[in-house]
Amino acid sequence: MGVVSRGFQGRRESAAADLPPGQYLTRDFPVLQAGPTPSIPLDAWRFSIRAETGAETTWTWRELMALPAEQPTVDIHCVTRWSKFGTTWEGVSLDTLFEKVETAADYALVRSYGGYTTNLPLEDLLDGKAWIAYRYDGEELAGVHGGPARLLVPHLYFWKSAKWVTGIDLLHDDEPGFWEQLGYHNYGDPWREQRYTGD
Repeated sequence: MGVVSRGFQGRRESAAADLPPGQYLTRDFPVLQAGPTPSIPLDAWRFSIRAETGAETTWTWRELMALPAEQPTVDIHCVTRWSKFGTTWEGVSLDTLFEKVETAADYALVRSYGGYTTNLPLEDLLDGKAWIAYRYDGEELAGVHGGPARLLVPHLYFWKSAKWVTGIDLLHDDEPGFWEQLGYHNYGDPWREQRYTGD
């Protein structure tokens, strides 16, 4: 991976009662990423879920667009301490994708174009907690924000919402992802300030 871009400057807003500890509000949508923004043609885009058995279920962009869409409005919280309230997205619930997947796994390793990975307990992707999002604020999701599609897991710090998502590997044992191997917290709950290992 290349140099980390630091675009998370912005106007700080006053604190609110529903702001996680240590966070400040912003109206901007800051950008933080490792490496360059990949360019992914939609006709080449694929998303797959690979079960612990090796069985793989794959969707093309057209197949993803044919699935029922949801429009969640959620707050997002970055480990770099900014939060943004009331963000609006459109995408496919992971519950919809997992209807075709048989698994007894407990963990997920999310993969992205460009080689980024992040890990989560599988339960944090289900029961209406996560989406493959392809629109933000009524517009196609910009490449710098993870377009054409990113994972959206708003109850965890935003590095868990992997940009440019390409798939999920289901595992019996937890496997740390990119930032987790570099000292970020393995889970990342903003309400418990789980920013780094040991928090």
